[in-house]
Amino acid sequence: MKKSKFYLFTVLTLALALVLSACGTGDKKESASKGSSSAEQVLNMIEPTEIPTGDPTLATDTASFIVIGQTMEGLYTLNDKDLPVPAIADGKPEVSKDGTVYTFKLRKDAKWANGEPVTANDFVFSWRRAVDPNTGAQYAYMFADVVKNASAIMEGKAKPEDLGVKAIDDNTLEVTLEQPVPYLDSLLAFGTFVPLNEKFVKEKGDKFGTNSDNMLANGPFKLAKWDGTGLTWKYEKNDKYYDKDAVKLKEINVQVSKTPNTAVNLYNTGKVDRTGALSAEYAKQYANNKDAVKMVESSSWYLKFNQLRNGKETPLANVNIRKGLAMAFDKKAYTETVLSNGSFPSNGLVPKGVAKDPSGEKDFRDESGDLSTYDPKQAKEYWEKGLKELGVKSLELELLSDDTENAKKTSEFFQDQLQKNLPGLKLKLTNVPFKIRLQKQDQQDYDIQMAGWGADYLDAMTYLDLFVTNGGNNKAGYSNKKYDQLINDAKVKYANDPEKRWEVLLEAEKILIQDDAAIAPIYQRGHLTLTQPYVKNFEEHLFGPDYTMKNTYIEK
Repeated sequence: MKKSKFYLFTVLTLALALVLSACGTGDKKESASKGSSSAEQVLNMIEPTEIPTGDPTLATDTASFIVIGQTMEGLYTLNDKDLPVPAIADGKPEVSKDGTVYTFKLRKDAKWANGEPVTANDFVFSWRRAVDPNTGAQYAYMFADVVKNASAIMEGKAKPEDLGVKAIDDNTLEVTLEQPVPYLDSLLAFGTFVPLNEKFVKEKGDKFGTNSDNMLANGPFKLAKWDGTGLTWKYEKNDKYYDKDAVKLKEINVQVSKTPNTAVNLYNTGKVDRTGALSAEYAKQYANNKDAVKMVESSSWYLKFNQLRNGKETPLANVNIRKGLAMAFDKKAYTETVLSNGSFPSNGLVPKGVAKDPSGEKDFRDESGDLSTYDPKQAKEYWEKGLKELGVKSLELELLSDDTENAKKTSEFFQDQLQKNLPGLKLKLTNVPFKIRLQKQDQQDYDIQMAGWGADYLDAMTYLDLFVTNGGNNKAGYSNKKYDQLINDAKVKYANDPEKRWEVLLEAEKILIQDDAAIAPIYQRGHLTLTQPYVKNFEEHLFGPDYTMKNTYIEK
């Protein structure tokens, strides 16, 4: 989600083993040219959570970006190898010698589902809307230090019209960057960068993206039968899509199931063709099943400590309290007993497989090392030191998470671990629906939250710039001037110095995790799903939308 992303991944969000996250598939991929089967091209599947929004500008979570991934396309999209390839862009852009001005030609056959052409102005409108402070887009930060003047606009020092994006004509888009961006193509495949039909958005006003009648697609599918809050919806083939002949599925029916046994029962009785990620109980049971598909994702999960609630500092503003909490739970026990789905312990924020050093040989996670490990003895020392500094002998804190079965089991595990290893701690559990949890996060109305983030693009920055001061996805009151400077240096000062940029990103993660314990890393997620063998080309991704179904088909 996360996701982050994912995706996402965010995205990012908690549904634990139930929220699908990004990772490329293996043996389930086959050539789309085989999709000429006479079988009915209807797919029935499970999702673990509701859709919070259908507005690409306001989307922040895995579930929303999955919808955007099926219904919208930007300049680039992802192929089945997770490589960004031209979509609305008609081939590769012209790039200035200094690497800061990109000129894109757009496909002349790209249309919206209402028949209107997709134009360069649709990108200009969408991007200006994203960085406009009045919109309140949390993902606006992805434009910062990338597209020219984005940061100044977000800070109220320039107007949205000053953004470095221009429609030269209906089919020519010029993008000016602050400095060269090595991961620009993968960034432009992300959902926040899709175009929007200005006339449609303005006509809908505040209703835009609130249900399927108030959404307009330009991708392979259209969203239908979504009332804005319900637990069912469907995707219908978009006959106005420029590459409609490649789209084999006529219809995709989706229903939300928050209980693992319901999802498995629906699968076993033939009512759905694909489950969401299975809980530990079922992951163990179906590990060797012929329909099982296992994935390791780019999704990093951690405890997020809120230092500022209702305008006042929380006890989590104390670094020793945070360090005590971060070292007081057994990650291996958690991944093996609660998840049991291929997830494994992680001692940093940036997961394995997402970022390589300039030589392409060393993985970021391996280079950065173990920054936060399970050590109950050390945890107790930090905790007691923190209590003394706060002048108290005990603390009551809240752990916020979702209301799924897996989320509740996870909350109970951490309650047991933290209360057992940290004398004087009482951990209250708050389990709420996914959409409510996102609202509480945005309002910073929590103490501790189980959070996850999947790659939005292939670079360590997609994780590390989450926690800059007042960042759109910070939402925890964390602030460190040195950390902010390192992130800025990686974006600006060392944009053309890959070796130095690598060094400062490694240093930034150490400050975030080892020095400040702003978050407490837990695990890198894997998942196991059940998918019928006749479902072909269901493409899961390492970043961006968790999956796309443009090339999916049924072959019986």
